Amino acid sequence: MGRQRVAKRPRSRNRAQTLIGYLFSSGYGVLLLVFGVLPMAYALYLSLTKAGQFVGLDNFVKILGDFRFFPAVQHVAIFVAIWVVSLIVLVVVLALIVHAVRVRWLSSTTRFLFYIPGAFAGSAGVMLWLFLLDPSVSPVSVVLGQFGFTSFIQTVAQPNLPVIFTVIAFWTGAGGWIIIMFGALNNISQEIMEAARIDGAGPIKTAWYIQIPLLRKWIAYMAVISLAFGSQLFVEPKILSLASRGVVPKDYSLNQLAYLIAFGPQGDFNGSAAISILLLVVAMALAAFFVFKGGLFERD
Repeated sequence: MGRQRVAKRPRSRNRAQTLIGYLFSSGYGVLLLVFGVLPMAYALYLSLTKAGQFVGLDNFVKILGDFRFFPAVQHVAIFVAIWVVSLIVLVVVLALIVHAVRVRWLSSTTRFLFYIPGAFAGSAGVMLWLFLLDPSVSPVSVVLGQFGFTSFIQTVAQPNLPVIFTVIAFWTGAGGWIIIMFGALNNISQEIMEAARIDGAGPIKTAWYIQIPLLRKWIAYMAVISLAFGSQLFVEPKILSLASRGVVPKDYSLNQLAYLIAFGPQGDFNGSAAISILLLVVAMALAAFFVFKGGLFERD
C-alpha cells in the first residue's frame, strides 16, 4: 500500500503541473484562435471567392497583374533583406560587447539605454524621426549634409527609403533583442567559457567558435520574428507619405497596397485578402527555413 501511495504522488503531481500549464497557455491559445487563426481562415475564404461565389485563383491572378504589386514586393524584399541581416549582425555584436563589460553598473546602464527606444510606439518613433530626417531642424543635420541632403524631400527620396526604414526599425526594436541575447549569453556554462580561456582562446575566437554557435537558436528566433515584422511594413511609409505629401508612394509596401485596394476606390476586399495570403505564404516559408536551419525545436 505504501509503495502505491508513493507511486501515485508523482503521477498526481505531474497531472497538476500539466493542468496548470494548460491553464496558463489557454489565454494565449484563445487570443491566437480569435485574432490569428480565424482571421487567416476568413482571409483565405475571401481570396478564393467573389461576391460569395467560388472563383478559384482569379483574385490572385488579378493582383499579380496589378502594376503596383511587383514594385511593392521589391520594396519590401529590399527592406527585409537589409533589416534582417543588419539586425542579426549588429545585435549579436552589441550583445557580445555588453556581455564582455565586467563593470556591473556600466553594463546595466548600457542595456537600459539600448532598451529605451523600444518603449516608444511605432508611430511615435516615426514622428520623432520626421524631425531627425529634416536637415532644417535635425540635431544631426551635419551628418545629413555629408550625404548631400539639404531638405526633407531629398532625405526621404525613394532610393533612400530601405535604409531609412531599417534605421528606424533598428532604433525601436534592437534594444529588446540585445537584452534577450545578453540573457542567452548568461546561460552559457561557465565551465565551457573557462575551458576556452585555459586553451588560450581570446575574446574574438571565444565569440566566434563558442558563444555565437550556442546562440544559434536565439538568432533563428530573432530572424523569424524580424521577418514577420519586416513583411508587415506599413506605419513608417504611411506616415512618411503623409509628411512628404506623396513623395513616398501610398502603395510603397504590400500592406499599403492591400489597404488601398480594400478601402480605396476599388473597394476590393477579395484582392486585398489575396495579397495578405501571398504575404503569409512567403513569410511562413522564410520562417520555416530559419526554424530548420537554426534548429529552433531541436533539444540540446
